[in-house]
Amino acid sequence: MKRRDIIKNLSVLPFAGSFIPLTSAASPADENGLLPSGPLVIGPNIYESIGVDPVINCRGTFTIIGGSVERPEVIAAMKAASGYFVQYDELAYGVGRRLAAVTGAEWGMVSAGCAAGMKHVTAACVTGGNPEKLIRIPDLTGFEKTEVIIPGYSRNAYDHAVRNIGVTIITVNTAEELENAINPKTALIYIMTGNDSVSGQPLSLEVIAGIAKPKNIPILADAAAEILTIPNVHLQAGATVVAYSGGKAICGPQCAGLLLGNKDLLMSAWQASSPHHGPGRDNKVGKEEMMGMLAAVEAWVSRDHQAEWKTWLSYLDNISKQVSKINGIQTTVEEPTELSNRSPRLKISWDPDVLNITGDEVAENFARTKPRIAIGSSNGPGATSIHITTGQMQPGNDKVVAERIYNLLSQKRNPRSTSMTAPSVTIGGYWDVTVEFFTSKSDHKFFIEQDGNWIQGTHTSDFSQQEIMGMVEGDQVTLRSNLRRPGDGITYMFSGKVSGSTISGSIFLGEYLNAKFTAKKSSYKMERKRIMIPGGPPLAT
Repeated sequence: MKRRDIIKNLSVLPFAGSFIPLTSAASPADENGLLPSGPLVIGPNIYESIGVDPVINCRGTFTIIGGSVERPEVIAAMKAASGYFVQYDELAYGVGRRLAAVTGAEWGMVSAGCAAGMKHVTAACVTGGNPEKLIRIPDLTGFEKTEVIIPGYSRNAYDHAVRNIGVTIITVNTAEELENAINPKTALIYIMTGNDSVSGQPLSLEVIAGIAKPKNIPILADAAAEILTIPNVHLQAGATVVAYSGGKAICGPQCAGLLLGNKDLLMSAWQASSPHHGPGRDNKVGKEEMMGMLAAVEAWVSRDHQAEWKTWLSYLDNISKQVSKINGIQTTVEEPTELSNRSPRLKISWDPDVLNITGDEVAENFARTKPRIAIGSSNGPGATSIHITTGQMQPGNDKVVAERIYNLLSQKRNPRSTSMTAPSVTIGGYWDVTVEFFTSKSDHKFFIEQDGNWIQGTHTSDFSQQEIMGMVEGDQVTLRSNLRRPGDGITYMFSGKVSGSTISGSIFLGEYLNAKFTAKKSSYKMERKRIMIPGGPPLAT
């Protein structure tokens, strides 16, 4: 699965960005979903000691649930590094030189995460290493380089790291558009690696490099969730710098990123990074993370990746054998070959009208009740499924997961009801909506058309207007709208109760947590007047 595919499907990741109340008769959760807690206890129950329940990760390297588990070598390196002081520029040079030796790249750099590294590289391309320009960011007035070109297939939520420098983004979709977009203001071309960037595609990295290299335009390849290739396939294809997340496939520090590529550009990127003052000071990478990231790369070249793959497959085999005892269950093991998020995955499918439960409902159940398990899910015509991704599963997790799936799917359930409670309210028309965020309020608007239980219309938010859909049962209203723009998206999920001419309730905002809303029926009326169609072209404009 490509990184941008995961981005598109963040809304189906169980409990992403939300506070989750857990089912526990003895210890009820508070309003934020946290269990009772006491003093911090260092040990296996460190999270439980403060009322936070850990999660079995069968989903992948999502930052929202901790990314990856650090390698023992990484933990040892970070602990060893923590007891001493060192001059950071000397450390960065020593780490960069060693990363180059291990990976075969010209140079290396450790940043405070992949996104931070992308930000530093963008700053380097805009400033050319000139500190007087660096301290003026994001005010780029008078700068020669102020534009970054991004192929349309690479627009994503993470390109905020590039935009944070204050550059103008130019989106292109063809090689011809790229040729025309490059000009003296072009500082950088950014791409997210994946199927659209591989050789043979219309705007592959090789095609981009063929156009950009003769014009001395650097190319930044975002390979955050990929495995590390040595020699590096993206540098070989023409990238100037490639960026990785430390806390994903490489299993380094969660708060570290890895940059490989051109030495001069990475030295300029280091200049734009903490401890140096300027726009990158807020992205501080510690000496512990720097040495931990180096240890992760050193370990990568000596790890037995084939043995790891066999272990992951054994987890899936154990789960498959257990759940296949249930009539109507089909299992398929998928072994991806792409570089990003590469680990085996088990797809468990069934007819939801036979087992009377959907994959989404299973994922939701696993997210809300103990032991908590993060899994994927999907639905299609006459079929539903859950997905078990192994890359971050720990020894023994497979037994817990197999038992949990078997117990839930083997239960007898009554046929799913398709009936709906008739609406007791009529809410068609215009509504003035007040949205209460944590520290501010916004004025939104609804235009709603009601057809029995079903609702459609428009939702006007602060800076956008999008379609809204939903339903009414009794006096309960649920609505959903999706704000989409290049690289970003926000899903509004309204849940409210109608009382007279008011609807009030809460808004689930996915990774952006929650808000409250109150909607009041509007007496909005358009001016009614005749429209005269002229009989010919105007005599004046």
